[in-house]
Amino acid sequence: MSLTADEVKKIAFLARLSIQEENIQTYADNLSGILDLVAQMDAVDTDSVTPMAHPQDVSQRLRADVVTETNQREKFQQNSPAIEDGLFLVPKVIE
Repeated sequence: MSLTADEVKKIAFLARLSIQEENIQTYADNLSGILDLVAQMDAVDTDSVTPMAHPQDVSQRLRADVVTETNQREKFQQNSPAIEDGLFLVPKVIE
């Protein structure tokens, strides 16, 4: 797909980009190359390819799901101006 200078100007306007007039043809060539690559990749038959989350067969290292800190609610709530039933009270912001 080949982009014209007018199409590049319109894309630049929509993206709120300022490009110099002498660079428009370079942008047109580069963007056209990108669109040609996308069209080429779109033509590849991927029906028999299994989707994968990672190109290598690796698994995520996970930490053990254990409590590592003690409950300090009372200590943290000492600085709060308003508390009720162990919860912070905040001003109403939505009517």
